Amino acid sequence: MTYTNQLSYQSVQKKALQDCILGAIDIGTNSIHMVVVHINAQIPSFSIIAKEKDTVRLGDRDLDTGNLTDSAMNRALEALRRCKDLAKSLKVNQLIAVATSATREAPNGREFLQRVENELGITVDLISGQEEARRIYLGVLSGMDFGGKVHAVIDIGGGSTEIILGDAQEARFLSSTKVGAVRLTQDFIHSDPINSKDFIRLSAYIQGMLERPVEEFRNALHTGEKPMLVGTSGTAETLAMIHALDSNSVEPITLNGYKMPLKDIEEILVKLTKMDYNERVSITGMSERRAEIIIAGTTILVEAMKMLEVDSLTVCERALREGVIVDWMLQNGYIENRLAYQGEVRPRNIYKIAHKYQVDLAHAERIAQFALNIFDSMKGQLHSWGDLEREYLWSATILHNCGLYISHSAHHKHSYYLIRNAELLGFSEIEIELIAQIARYHRKSKPKRKHENYASLSDNHRKMVKQLSAILRLAIALDRRQIGAIKDLECRYDEEYKQLHLHLHPTIVGDDCALELWNLEYKKPIFEQEYGVKVLVTLHR
Repeated sequence: MTYTNQLSYQSVQKKALQDCILGAIDIGTNSIHMVVVHINAQIPSFSIIAKEKDTVRLGDRDLDTGNLTDSAMNRALEALRRCKDLAKSLKVNQLIAVATSATREAPNGREFLQRVENELGITVDLISGQEEARRIYLGVLSGMDFGGKVHAVIDIGGGSTEIILGDAQEARFLSSTKVGAVRLTQDFIHSDPINSKDFIRLSAYIQGMLERPVEEFRNALHTGEKPMLVGTSGTAETLAMIHALDSNSVEPITLNGYKMPLKDIEEILVKLTKMDYNERVSITGMSERRAEIIIAGTTILVEAMKMLEVDSLTVCERALREGVIVDWMLQNGYIENRLAYQGEVRPRNIYKIAHKYQVDLAHAERIAQFALNIFDSMKGQLHSWGDLEREYLWSATILHNCGLYISHSAHHKHSYYLIRNAELLGFSEIEIELIAQIARYHRKSKPKRKHENYASLSDNHRKMVKQLSAILRLAIALDRRQIGAIKDLECRYDEEYKQLHLHLHPTIVGDDCALELWNLEYKKPIFEQEYGVKVLVTLHR
């Protein structure tokens, strides 16, 4: 996929839609979650302003009647009251709420929702398992770029597990099965640590419950397809945090895109089954309430992965709440096509961060055009980078000046920090690091081994940062006055004489482009040293 003007900010059609602040509440079996977002109507995108989570265990139902208990409903009402107060303080324009497994299965579930409306004025949409899966899918699409490849999603909730199959065109298969971390903990785990008999019964029950949806999932696959599996929600995120700390002893900045092999998840499960509650809760990254249900949740995940015949899991931090937001945006005209929206996850999030930090996009896009021109002209001769590296260069170019939001002094270092800690959805952690470093080295010192973050990269990644940031330096010089003085650039490489010829055509007849030419002379030595060429510049008046 190439990114030349793929989602040009200047070409986005302005709609009569207004920016707004939206809140989405997910009333689940285990927890009540709320996310508050600012919706940018122009890009379109949403930025998370606040999150709220309360583990209320609504799924702790009366064992005889199946009803939601008074204590569970009261806990939920208090949590929802806090959500409403937070939404009010953040000046939310509209609050949307959905309820899932625990509420839809309880005989008194609708009575509970009526109490919510009567006491708090919050109208709750009670959604089916299939609709829950559909909205989870929308949430994942808003946060990950699958490059048109077939993909699967598993969401392990407190009362149900959703399994989804999608591709570049559609969600081929949506399922919701009554196996959840809270439900199975209540039904199967009666000792601490869990005894082997209970664990065998738990695993066998999960296999039996998942047999039909897994068979239907396989039937939806085309011959030879091997889908990437994405995991969402609490179980997957907790396991990713444990895995990251075990593997690297460092907490990742983002779990979005974090990948774990099945064999490692199985090893974590074996360890968990040998621990009692106090030992589990002492694990870094494990909350007190998650420690109570993590064995059931992890067993569901392991059994599902084995049955789906996938050997790794990639974590997505977006799920039902964000899917509710995307669904609202679709219904209200902010998004015209959900698949086009998903296909633009990466560039859209680059523009979102650029907008957040008040980047001069006209200037940034001119530089990006020059940078990609130089990149393309050199490909196969002076470098062998491909479409991914081209995308990293484009992304870094759009964001290279975002550090000006903090100050002009050392703004290249501020740009690194802002990009590194931004919510750049669709990119893995190493991709965010590479983009941040390319942007960081657009001025001042070139990359050096004594720079800790640069030194921590692999040899290939260090080479990439050096070569792409050198291209970026040349491109920036071509718009030094930030007025679009250079209209066209022709870039030609003379292999015999090791010369890169830049032919510049000014926008205004008679403009000598003196500042641009001077800046090129100043910037080109690092480029020449990196590529072993001489840069020659010709201004065609």
